[in-house]
Amino acid sequence: MAAEYIAHDSDIAPVAALIADPTRAAILTALLGGRALAAGELARLSGVSAATASAHLSRLLDGRLVDVVRQGRHRYYRLAGHEVAEVLEVLARVSTRPPIRSLRQSRQARQLEEARTCYDHLAGRAGVALFDQLVQGGFLVNQEVTDKGERLLAGLGVDVAGVRKARRRFAPECLDWTERRAHLGGALGAAVTGALLERGWYRQSPVPRAVVLTDEGREGLAALFSSDALFSSDEAREGRATSFSGKELTSHTPVT
Repeated sequence: MAAEYIAHDSDIAPVAALIADPTRAAILTALLGGRALAAGELARLSGVSAATASAHLSRLLDGRLVDVVRQGRHRYYRLAGHEVAEVLEVLARVSTRPPIRSLRQSRQARQLEEARTCYDHLAGRAGVALFDQLVQGGFLVNQEVTDKGERLLAGLGVDVAGVRKARRRFAPECLDWTERRAHLGGALGAAVTGALLERGWYRQSPVPRAVVLTDEGREGLAALFSSDALFSSDEAREGRATSFSGKELTSHTPVT
C-alpha cells in the first residue's frame, strides 16, 4: 500500500536516499567546509574514480543538494545552501564516528575538533569559545545583538544591520557535533566567520573544513575583547571594561 501523505507534508525519502549512499555522503561532507571543489578533488576525498564521482555529482545536482560554479573550462561544486548544511550537521550529531586508523587521521580529527567551518560559520572548540564569550560578555542576549555587541562586531568589520536583511535566521544557536555545546550559527555566524577569515585571523588548513588561528588572530581577538570602547561609561567606571581578555578564544592547543 502506498504511503498516504497529509496535505503540505514533505516527501523526504528521495532526499534521504541521495544522502544515504556512502560515496554521496562523503562528497557532501567534503563540501561542508563551504568551499567549492572540483570533481577530481571530490573523487579523491570520497575514494572513488573520477567517472564514479561525476555520476554521483550528477544525481546530487538533480536532487538540488549541490550547485555547480563554472570558471572558464573548470567546474566546481558546492552545497546548494545553508539548509543542506544544516541537515548534514544534524545527521553528524546523531551518527557514530568512523574509527581512526592512522596517525594522520588522528591529527586531522584533532584539527577538526579544535577549529573548523560548519559550512560558513566557526565551529569546534574555537566556535564554542567565541559563542561563550559573546554571551558571557553581554554582547549577545537571547539570540539578539546588544548595543555593545554591535560595537564589538563593528570593530571586527561586521555590519549587523546588513546581516539582519539576510534571508536566513539571524543568530541561532547551532549545537556543535564534536563539543555537544552551542556555537554561533545563522547569518551572523557566517558574517563573523567571514570577517575572521578576511582579516587573516583564521586561515584555511590543508585539512578539509579545518581552520587555524594565526598569530594576528590571537592578538586581534585579545585586543577586540579587551577594548574599553565596547563598554558604556558606567561599565567602565565599575571596572568591567577589562573583564574579558579574550584568553579563552586564543589559548587553543597546537595540533602537532
